[in-house]
Amino acid sequence: MMGRGSGDTYIVFLAALEKEFGWSRSELTGIYSVYLLAGGALAPVVGSLFDRFGPRLVYTTGIFCVGAAFLVGGYLTTLWHFYVLIGGLIGIGSGLAGMVPASGLLTRWFRARLSTAMGIAFAATGMGSLTFVPFAQAMLVHYDWRVTYRVFGVGLMLLVPAVAWAIPWKRFAAGHPDYRMPQRPKEGGTGGWTLRAAMKTPLFWALARVFFFTSIGMFTVLVQAVVFFTDAGFSPLVAATAFGVTGMLSVVSVAASGPLAERFGIRQTVSVSFAGSALGIALLLLLSFVPWAMLLGAYVLVFGLCQGMRGPIVSSITTRHFAGPKVATIYGMIYMANALGSASGSLIGGALHDFTGGYRAGFVFAFCAMALAVTNFWTVPELRKMR
Repeated sequence: MMGRGSGDTYIVFLAALEKEFGWSRSELTGIYSVYLLAGGALAPVVGSLFDRFGPRLVYTTGIFCVGAAFLVGGYLTTLWHFYVLIGGLIGIGSGLAGMVPASGLLTRWFRARLSTAMGIAFAATGMGSLTFVPFAQAMLVHYDWRVTYRVFGVGLMLLVPAVAWAIPWKRFAAGHPDYRMPQRPKEGGTGGWTLRAAMKTPLFWALARVFFFTSIGMFTVLVQAVVFFTDAGFSPLVAATAFGVTGMLSVVSVAASGPLAERFGIRQTVSVSFAGSALGIALLLLLSFVPWAMLLGAYVLVFGLCQGMRGPIVSSITTRHFAGPKVATIYGMIYMANALGSASGSLIGGALHDFTGGYRAGFVFAFCAMALAVTNFWTVPELRKMR
């Protein structure tokens, strides 16, 4: 919640930085791309660190990195400094305190209801956006972006000792004795899955493609959503609130993804969620022609209720199928595709805005990316047959 939610606040800082420094939209969205790419590229390393050193070191270091970046961020003046600190360091911190170590912990405590547990964990990311993004926008109404950055930095740094010592990490890492995941045999051996063995399977690459194309489509839209709403004529606070409510509704979809997949099937649940996301993108395209509040409300409802379903399902498939002592490392590699897609979508969305002078080309591109993502559940046998 803290790692992803604090990182997502950059979305409301984008307009303030554009106004003060005059940087292009692609330069500014590139900072967010670096944030996403840094966290994703680190994902396999985070998995290895978690497997070797446990959650205390990983989570504490992650929150420290995010807090330090925010604290120093209030003093930055040049573009490359933003790329290194706001992009790189926050990305690293968010990766260390994100879903990769969470998946490693959940597999030690849950088996029969793993999809539901993953859904609840993913819901924290939506709660992070709901909590941090509107708060950052409210701060920007009364203070400048530098003060807001420093306030966030101080708050997060104060949490570091609590994360390190107030949470019973040893007990969490030990796992539940009744839910020890069995080790599947790897190819040519009797031990648990290894990364090399997992990467030889079609399922591994199918899950990576789902993550990659889904995140391209989502982040082509999400990174510039607040600025798009304000450009369409809505107030900055309404725009940030719309973004936050979308995140809140994603909490509902994330929490419901596991039970829905268990009740109706994985392919059916995922397909409906992709259809809803595509409808939300179509509503944004219509909103660019006629900026009605009713269309904004419809987008928030439809897009928010669908945007969080795929991540928990992909994560639960990964942790269940590739269960074993290296599951966090394997999941980290698959999760890297998610970050690569997110970074690409953020950068492409900004570049398309600079090239066309608007948002419509980005919306069409996002629609196509979502179609490529859902295709895997209908063409890859391992996913098509999975329930």
